[in-house]
Amino acid sequence: MAETTMNIKQKLVQIQNELKAPKGRKNTFGGYKYRSCEDIMEAVKPLLKKYAVMLTMRDEVEHVGDRYYIKAIAYLEDTESDGFYSVSAYAREDDQKKGMDAAQVTGASSSYARKYALNGLFLIDDTKDADTDEFCRENAGRMADGNKLPTEPKEPRKGQFCEVCGKPVSDKLAQRSRELYNGHVYCSAKCRDERPIEGGSENA
Repeated sequence: MAETTMNIKQKLVQIQNELKAPKGRKNTFGGYKYRSCEDIMEAVKPLLKKYAVMLTMRDEVEHVGDRYYIKAIAYLEDTESDGFYSVSAYAREDDQKKGMDAAQVTGASSSYARKYALNGLFLIDDTKDADTDEFCRENAGRMADGNKLPTEPKEPRKGQFCEVCGKPVSDKLAQRSRELYNGHVYCSAKCRDERPIEGGSENA
């Protein structure tokens, strides 16, 4: 039985301390676990009954500039009094998502916003989660070896490396080399002498 002497804030504190919402889903692309909005709702249901409170959620669409945002509001209401507590969170709708129609885009934004409204209400920290496989695929260019940022491309800029030994050449030296050797870039006289000559000679 719920304690009738507790107000809504006291009940919320108890729920926050007792709620266990493990990350039961696995991101197959990133190789880590995460929890969804549905997981949080299922985990909190026994506590809602225990403390005689009701959880409801509502979405609103807000237009800011040229973008649409889904505002999700989580309401925790005390069934034994008029007390309630609410937390909101936003998610921006993408202009388009590959393989998704307009309704699915809105639905995905709603689920995302609702999850983070619940996180705020029940003090669940998901800041390190990228959440879904789709999110990881879209951001794969920023991911390498788990959470490491990718290194800069190792492919050199054309014409800035010696054509013989491959050593980097400064812009000034490369320009001078091109002027002297018919557009070719060499880092030294030695490399110039070792250059392959195809179909004729070059001016030294």
